[in-house]
Amino acid sequence: MERRKFIKNSLSALPMLFLPPMLLASCKKDCPPNGKTVVVIGAGIAGLAAAKKLKQKGFTVIVLEAQEKAGGRIRTDRSLGLPFDEGASWIHGPRRNPIKALAADAGANTYLTDDESTVVFDSNGAAYPDSTLTSRESEYEAALNAVKNAGSQSESFQAVFERLYPNRINDRLWKYLLSANFEFDMGGDMRNISSLYFDDDERFGGKDVIITNGYDKITDFLAQGLDIRLNIRVTNIDYSNEKSIVSSNIGDIEADFVLVTVPLGVLKNNAISFSPALTTAKQEAINGTNMGNVNKFLLLWSAAFWDDSLQYIGYSPETKGKFNYFLNLHKFSDAYGLMTFALGDYATATESMTDSEVIDEIMLHLRAIYGSNTPRPDSFLRTRWGQNINSFGAYSHVTNGRSAADFDTLAQSINNRLFFAGEHTNREYRGTAHGAYLSGIREADKINDLV
Repeated sequence: MERRKFIKNSLSALPMLFLPPMLLASCKKDCPPNGKTVVVIGAGIAGLAAAKKLKQKGFTVIVLEAQEKAGGRIRTDRSLGLPFDEGASWIHGPRRNPIKALAADAGANTYLTDDESTVVFDSNGAAYPDSTLTSRESEYEAALNAVKNAGSQSESFQAVFERLYPNRINDRLWKYLLSANFEFDMGGDMRNISSLYFDDDERFGGKDVIITNGYDKITDFLAQGLDIRLNIRVTNIDYSNEKSIVSSNIGDIEADFVLVTVPLGVLKNNAISFSPALTTAKQEAINGTNMGNVNKFLLLWSAAFWDDSLQYIGYSPETKGKFNYFLNLHKFSDAYGLMTFALGDYATATESMTDSEVIDEIMLHLRAIYGSNTPRPDSFLRTRWGQNINSFGAYSHVTNGRSAADFDTLAQSINNRLFFAGEHTNREYRGTAHGAYLSGIREADKINDLV
């Protein structure tokens, strides 16, 4: 899935920030201890990147993680014998992307994904002609530009699109394009996405690659040698004095600096309280920035009934976002499996459905394409990111009525004691694993500059 493929590639020269942290350390090896302690809240890729660099710089670093394993939204389930990445799967734009180098160091294998290896089927099971798809995709990219040019701060993408193209909103192929491309990319429903700021971020070059042996290879690699304390749920951060106090279910920890890397959804749900309260601007940015939802579903069979030469299978149902995109896992694994997605508002709708109900709905689509005798899967896995108390969603986006400047506000530190990282704090690369990683490096640099 080529993320942000409709945004121009303007990264001809990249600052030193984009080098992996080990290349930025001023000491030949780890620096000597500097007597300062940093508590990092969250062992996702942002927290791990920051902790790794701060430790290299001589800080005592303690990472507190609410889950049973480091990684945050990078979670890999291997219970069925193959890696099912519940969160991040792709390296978006691998050229000069720091995640690509980390993947190589961590032993993560990658496979080049090919968006052209796709056939899209209508609800009657007929494949759309290539000429139709090519024409619609060109019209789709033109529509993105038209919405941006006609948009306003108060209007959502959907409101402007419906005004410009009233005859397209209920067209099944247009629903497919707007969902499998736009809503998947943005991580939210188009009715909640800004018509002005949906495409003002950046991307690295090159075609996307998918990690085939588990994205957690990267976070496990970063976690090596760090003091990570698991199953610890932080409840309050008191940064009113020279030394901050981090309170949790196991007691208090004192720190010179505190770095908060929990997902935006955790902040929006007030899972952590702050003393004193966060600045008005930061709280407004937390309240105003949306945490979107994308859910994944893995289905395994003993043999393929689909065209195994394809990398992707598209489907255009009446309901936007409903299991309309299938990734053929057998292209890069021994498993006969398909991974499909629930996008936009339908992602949230699936979270109240049982496994059997979800499979029933998926099978309606597959049987429309491949016939009524298409077998039900032998095994099944799913996600419920909206209900996950460690994230309350998948990744962030700008909603109507707000601006992309909120991401800069979310990144601002307070009193040189309280710092923030995560994909929601990286305006240029929000909603991505590399955006989260780079935000951790950014905050480590800020903290180090104060010593």
